[in-house]
Amino acid sequence: MRLKNKVAVVTGGAQGLGKSMAMRFADEGAKVIAVDMLELDYKHEGVEGYVLNVTDSVACQTFFDSVIKHHGQIDILVNNAGITRDAMTRKMTDEQWDLVMNVNLKGVFNLTRLIGPQMENIGGGSIINISSVVGEYGNIGQANYAATKAGVIGLAKTWAKEFARKGVPVRVNAIAPGYIMTDILKTVPEDLLKQFASMTMLKRLGEPIEIANAALYLASDESSYITGHVLSVNGGMRL
Repeated sequence: MRLKNKVAVVTGGAQGLGKSMAMRFADEGAKVIAVDMLELDYKHEGVEGYVLNVTDSVACQTFFDSVIKHHGQIDILVNNAGITRDAMTRKMTDEQWDLVMNVNLKGVFNLTRLIGPQMENIGGGSIINISSVVGEYGNIGQANYAATKAGVIGLAKTWAKEFARKGVPVRVNAIAPGYIMTDILKTVPEDLLKQFASMTMLKRLGEPIEIANAALYLASDESSYITGHVLSVNGGMRL
């Protein structure tokens, strides 16, 4: 029960990595609010869903006020919500660029600017930005996505300094997953999956629980002396 009596907000919590993290946190005693544009497709006694567009700053304020009213505080924030709109740079439209920027960067900013200061006021907390191996190394056809995932690393390092400057232990870190077997990846042809696996030292793709376990570590007091760090969970991937 490493997160007993903790309140955690996980964005993009309806499916994929968000779902895995929300359930893992709840298993460890946290009260989890899973935020998403979709209703939850699962049930867990420790997880409640909240439909929210993280790009809407007014809606984010309403959400924040509601959580504080009902739960008193927020101890953990996982900024996981993200989308892709892939295209080669020469063919990428303004809409593809702007949509990814809004969700993957502005959405992260909208909630953290509310929850980070609140963590300062309550005496501490843990914020985890979900980046990507693409944010670390780039990828052809994903200029918009790579830029945002590099951006959330920069935000994590900046917020690690900002929210701890008064001597309060608010820790901010990032996780950069490699290729993880979520439902989206299950639609990829088998030969491509084998190619992705061959790019790792461990010769396999990751499982959502492996990202959830990494997030649990950063959310818990076991990582009490880690902040401003990027944890690469990619099986030793080489791009």
